[in-house]
Amino acid sequence: MAHVVIIGASTGGLPAAYEIKEVLGSKHEVTVISNTDTFHFVPSNPWVAVGWRSRKDVSFPLGPHLARKKIKFIAQGAAEIKPDDNQVILMDGTVVSYDYLVIATGPKLAFEEVSGLGPQGHTHSICTLDHAEAAYGSWQQFVQDPGPIVVGAAPFASCFGPAYEFAFIMDTDLRRRKIRNKVPITFVTAEPFIGHLGLGGVGDSKGLLESEMRMHDIKWITNAKITKAEAGKIFVDEVNDKGEVVKQHELPHKFSMILPAFKGVDAVAKVGEKLVNPRGFVKVDEYQRNPTWHNIYSLGVCIAIPPVEATPVPTGAPKTGYMIESMVEAVKFNIKHDIMGYAPEHKPTWNAICLADMGDTGAAFVAMPQIPPRNTAWMKKGKWVHLAKVAFEKYFIRKMKKGSSEPVYEKYILKALGVVKLK
Repeated sequence: MAHVVIIGASTGGLPAAYEIKEVLGSKHEVTVISNTDTFHFVPSNPWVAVGWRSRKDVSFPLGPHLARKKIKFIAQGAAEIKPDDNQVILMDGTVVSYDYLVIATGPKLAFEEVSGLGPQGHTHSICTLDHAEAAYGSWQQFVQDPGPIVVGAAPFASCFGPAYEFAFIMDTDLRRRKIRNKVPITFVTAEPFIGHLGLGGVGDSKGLLESEMRMHDIKWITNAKITKAEAGKIFVDEVNDKGEVVKQHELPHKFSMILPAFKGVDAVAKVGEKLVNPRGFVKVDEYQRNPTWHNIYSLGVCIAIPPVEATPVPTGAPKTGYMIESMVEAVKFNIKHDIMGYAPEHKPTWNAICLADMGDTGAAFVAMPQIPPRNTAWMKKGKWVHLAKVAFEKYFIRKMKKGSSEPVYEKYILKALGVVKLK
């Protein structure tokens, strides 16, 4: 009997647990380790931060649903990984042995890289449900006494989509309250141009998103290096193509949300260079295995993917839902094949597909492959995207509660798009 241990139970780790258990069957054991006992749907966080969703709408307890699928659950964080001993050490010192390890931890939020950044400083975040709820608490106060907003992403950020989403969602909420005229909004991003998205742009993403920002009266600063956040003020160095500072900004704000850079979580990062890159992200080969320890797999935001291109202010490459799903597919079949004594053969597609909400409309994009030149680069805008994302939220949560072992992104989003064939 093989024992597969999965660290992490979010939008990568939980589907991985269901799918690995399904493909391996009852003769093998699957254990999930998580630093929280609750699943929550991360893409809903921008809605939570303006009160359009609540915790109960987007989360549920993990234990009962995993137990129903005969998956063991440990609601405790991992403190250390010992790859040579095939062991995970939990926070309380408990040792969990494994035959195969799947690292799906998500990222560490590197607020410390910019002075004053983050919920413990002077800006908000929508990276976690707790952060989004805290942002909503401040949002309720803000709309009673509105003023300038600064929203965007710090140097080394890699997940730019939620920053764009939140800018437009705030705009929509303010218009509904009839106070948008009292709120200047500035979008500040490490990207070299609007719509870069960490992907070098997708189709006409630059033109589409610039047009939307003009239509919604959102100003922007690109090639922006946020250097410091203070109460009521954010400091930004704007650089040219050579990375030279050409202008310095002191942006006033009464409410701000800045996405931080990501790093690998401590328990993973401290294993060292055989497992991770200098930012602490897990090194994987074309089969999602670590090159040194072939019984360690990784998927999701915590894996090392090189930037699509060098940019004046450093940016990373995003890992979108469909891409993560393709990683899950590769991991489950390659573990099965290894147990059976076969060589691995399944590779993830790493195609980027995303539905981005924009308050009362939305934008969908497809980049295949993620790194250009691409076979397909497609982006469209419409209210249908907003409606599709709302429906997908409910669909995904329902499937995770049921313990679905089918590829939900492929089944739902590709049908919603109805424009591209991936296989």
